[in-house]
Amino acid sequence: MWAVVAAAWLIVSATPSSARGPYGSITVGNWQGGAYTNDKNGAFTHCSAVTAYQNGVYFSVSIAANGNWWLGFAHDNWRLTPGQAFPLALTFDAQPAFNVYGMPRDAQIVSVDLPVNSTLINQFRKARQMTAFAQGQLLQFNLNQTAQMLPALLNCVATVKKNGVANAGEFAVAAKPATAAPTSPPSSAPPSASPKQSKSGTQTGTGFVVSSNGHVVTNQHVIDGCGKISGNLSGEAPVKLRIVSSDEINDLALLQAPSPFEDVAVIKQNSVQVGNSVVAIGFPYHGLLTSDFTVTTGIVSSLSGLLNDTRFLQISAAVQPGNSGGPLFDQSGMVVGVVAAKIDAIKVARATGTIPESINFAIKTGALRDFLDNSAVTYRSSDRHDSMKNETADIAKSARGYTLLISCTVSEQSASAKKGN
Repeated sequence: MWAVVAAAWLIVSATPSSARGPYGSITVGNWQGGAYTNDKNGAFTHCSAVTAYQNGVYFSVSIAANGNWWLGFAHDNWRLTPGQAFPLALTFDAQPAFNVYGMPRDAQIVSVDLPVNSTLINQFRKARQMTAFAQGQLLQFNLNQTAQMLPALLNCVATVKKNGVANAGEFAVAAKPATAAPTSPPSSAPPSASPKQSKSGTQTGTGFVVSSNGHVVTNQHVIDGCGKISGNLSGEAPVKLRIVSSDEINDLALLQAPSPFEDVAVIKQNSVQVGNSVVAIGFPYHGLLTSDFTVTTGIVSSLSGLLNDTRFLQISAAVQPGNSGGPLFDQSGMVVGVVAAKIDAIKVARATGTIPESINFAIKTGALRDFLDNSAVTYRSSDRHDSMKNETADIAKSARGYTLLISCTVSEQSASAKKGN
């Protein structure tokens, strides 16, 4: 919780008047906030609430004492130019985009002023999904809890203007309880699946064996909300997997089978380079396409993800729902990433009028190795500069022994949009 509060302070204090607070509290689902005053004269300035998404982005909504609205976005890994505004397109529930400007307050924080009494604000108050597109990058936000938070934010402004901050309390107003926590890919990476409404069902993804003790890596969003989890190599019976640890910020999860597998992936220590060839292996659209894994090839397009998120690689190798958590290989057959997400082409097209192509994302092995080290897992790695290039068929043949279809039973599926590849 301290990280959320800290991010809230960073975002709101980056506004034109130096802020102090929060006074009172806004507590609605994962939203936290309160009232703020001018640090110099103590006058009430605004109310703000903030929440954290799985991709590491902190998102805040603020309403000033004079009725002005603004949004705030923050991420520890962003490297922005303070004071250099840039065009930004906001889309709500796939409606026509609103063109606004983002203003970097420092290297990690962007604020977006919203026109007073505008259609944009009305759309935002009713929306369940929001996308923010700028400089070729896309972020997607689930707003399921926002409808419950906004009345508390408005109540905060009205109450403090009437009674002052000395009498500030809990500003949340009676509302139906939020049904789901906000999530967002990728993501650091963008989600690409539609919200799931069913009470129960099965969701699938991909994982790969990383230790001789039966440890398996996948994405955290693959096993999010799962009850029973199983994994199976192509053509073999499934085995039960238990959750050992997970990292929502980096979208990684560690599972373990009751007995070891025969083969184990090798994780590359050296950094991959832009332009290097890569191979993605996974189980997309399991049940609709082949029951075997599929193999796609491409290159490393960039060494960073959305908004310069350096935890991710951008790759051109095609991935689909079900590829999440699968291994990404270089041409020597070593793992250079964990497939995490694909950009939502339809929503980008609606926001920009242009259909993006071959924009997919994988988690770098640096984050993977840190995760495994923190989980006390002994894994195979190599720092050799191997110039030998294997045929794609040989890489796939080797991967068959340690790449698993991950299946899980979801006992009560939330309405949150999940990262869909």
